[in-house]
Amino acid sequence: MDCESGGIMQLGFEYSHDNGGLAKESDYKYTARDGTCKKSQYTHVTPAKSYKQVDVGETYLENAVASGPVSVAIQADQSAFQFYTGGVFTGSCGTSLDHGVLIVGYSNEGSSPYWIMKNSWGTGWGEDGYMKMCKNCGKNGKKGQCGVAADGSYPTI
Repeated sequence: MDCESGGIMQLGFEYSHDNGGLAKESDYKYTARDGTCKKSQYTHVTPAKSYKQVDVGETYLENAVASGPVSVAIQADQSAFQFYTGGVFTGSCGTSLDHGVLIVGYSNEGSSPYWIMKNSWGTGWGEDGYMKMCKNCGKNGKKGQCGVAADGSYPTI
């Protein structure tokens, strides 16, 4: 956050490419606040060569996540999302994308498929910092719950 603007994932991938990689999180802790970029103080590792944009739709997102984590933009300004504490999230939210998260997998709980989403709000939010977001649940057309399948991308190395 300190060294790129706006929280747009694609800009982060471009920053990684242009600056020879990123610092390890263990060296440059995420604080969830804007600060002064300290990139010269840390050794950078594994720069992104580029990134791939995921086509809109949960099937495309599922195919991408099968190969590894995918950064996605979602709508997170709704109180049902912000105060999530557990279970498969089916609360009200649309597709006014305003927050970046990481989809790290998908699974089923009973008969309810869900995305496994890692948020940046710390382990006190959700299920130790994660959310089970409903998958293929008919929300927002092909964009999915909270727009999860509207704007996904991942770095190529």
